[in-house]
Amino acid sequence: MRLRTGWRKGAAAAALFVVAATAYAHDGAQRFMVAAAHPLAVDAGVSVLKLGGTSVDAAVAVQLVLGLVEPESSGIGGGAFLLHWSEKERRVRSYDGREAAPLAASADRFLRPDGMPMEFLEAAVGGRSVGVPGVIRLLELAHLRHGRLRWAELFQYAIFAAEEGFVMTPRLHAALGRERFLRDDPAARRLYYGEDGRPKPVGARIVNPEYGATLRAIAFGGAEAFYFGEIAEDLVRAVRGHAKPGDLTLVDLARYRALERKPVCARYRAQRVCGMGPPSSGGVTLLQILGVLERTDFHRAAPNSARAAHLFSEAGRLAYADRARYIADPRYAPVPVAGLLEPAYLGARAKLIGERSMGTAQPGTPRGALAWADAPDLAPTGTTHFSIVDSRGDAVAMTSSIETIFGSRILVRGFLLNNQLTDFAFEPESGGRPAANRVAPGKRPRSSMAPTLVLGPDGRLAMAIGSPGGPSIINYVAKTLVAALDWGLDLQSAIALPNLGSENGPTLIERGSVYELLGRELAARGHAVEVRPLASGLHGVERVRGGWRGGADPRREGVARGD
Repeated sequence: MRLRTGWRKGAAAAALFVVAATAYAHDGAQRFMVAAAHPLAVDAGVSVLKLGGTSVDAAVAVQLVLGLVEPESSGIGGGAFLLHWSEKERRVRSYDGREAAPLAASADRFLRPDGMPMEFLEAAVGGRSVGVPGVIRLLELAHLRHGRLRWAELFQYAIFAAEEGFVMTPRLHAALGRERFLRDDPAARRLYYGEDGRPKPVGARIVNPEYGATLRAIAFGGAEAFYFGEIAEDLVRAVRGHAKPGDLTLVDLARYRALERKPVCARYRAQRVCGMGPPSSGGVTLLQILGVLERTDFHRAAPNSARAAHLFSEAGRLAYADRARYIADPRYAPVPVAGLLEPAYLGARAKLIGERSMGTAQPGTPRGALAWADAPDLAPTGTTHFSIVDSRGDAVAMTSSIETIFGSRILVRGFLLNNQLTDFAFEPESGGRPAANRVAPGKRPRSSMAPTLVLGPDGRLAMAIGSPGGPSIINYVAKTLVAALDWGLDLQSAIALPNLGSENGPTLIERGSVYELLGRELAARGHAVEVRPLASGLHGVERVRGGWRGGADPRREGVARGD
């Protein structure tokens, strides 16, 4: 089997310069659409779709390129969740490629000898935080079920860009400049930094032949080439040989499997919204926010008003409170999904919202709930999202992550390893109760990733959307949905709308946005307002008359393009 080379000539120029986000208008397309966080990744996806590939074929190519050009956010050393829409079957499927803890992992993994939890970066940097990567197994499973083009053919775009080079973007350059630990890794220092220890300049050509060689091996050997053999051995050696070693083994890699799980779906107004179930909290918490809002007078509040912001933030408090207590890997902790989404339960939660902020919401007691300890989040993450619709009307919404920006800061064979195990609860119990999201052997940590599909009243796909942003992902997606579904904005305008909401702490407002004008009135309603950068990376596709329209977040470097 040989890699196709026809793409090389047509893409050579694209591989060597950065296309500005404004270069592609976010307008309509009749046949297909790709929206992702980097123009080269979109180019790869569009090329696959032009060859007759499916949305999943395109997703493989897009993810592999993103792992090269956006290494701070995702890659084959991390994990992902994927939603798939089959137009023919009118069916949503969801696939779990979340990382897993090593078999040697114990509940006290992130406790110091004195029993106190580690500081976040103390735990995140190094081998202790690395879980078994799931992206390649996820892509393999989805491609087996829904792909059309040859697996090896989908790797050519990323291989070429890795071996010929891509251009350092302002966003990657800025992330490298802020980063404190990555340059301590010799391979990463050679790849991304100059002899003076500073990041290579914007516009510099970054060549990563090791990543290209890794992809060649997986292209011809399948996922087995990643989870067994030399790649697996190097990965384990890098984790266990780090100055802060982990306990990952070849057995952990060999036993990992991606899973198909039942999606979580619920009505919102006239639409049906579907998301990823546990171990992601994204789908359940998003549906709770929407379900609570639907049971208030949110629909009567003026768009972008303090009243709307108040109701949106209070709904978020209630949903995030339940999330912190109940959501975890369902294999290890029963999650009361049905109870959390019951209309009667959501109605009772909605009645807790008054004219003044409740400050901190308490978790409810849904049907089927057990008495767990709360496990709040510790830090935002480095993640990416892309949405794709193919010429058959089939779609993918995929959110992918290596957790914190640059993950564990371990570069092996051209790709960075995740630090996803820090998404577990650092304190295994509190107040005499165990945390549902505590560490356990083989367990998958709770996630906030929220790839989302919206089905219209006719039962057909209306929208695919998602975002990076750590625990804020859920609020970012919820904001976009209410802006589109309640306020009638087109998808691009809904994405660009300022971000806001609460994660059951202060009411967050995006710095530099017009929503800062709402701060005084929200404070008068009892909100503790905090203005901060809320850098979403929303990428979506919506159905319009005659085809599709894409949207890309102006806060990042992504684009949307189709044909």
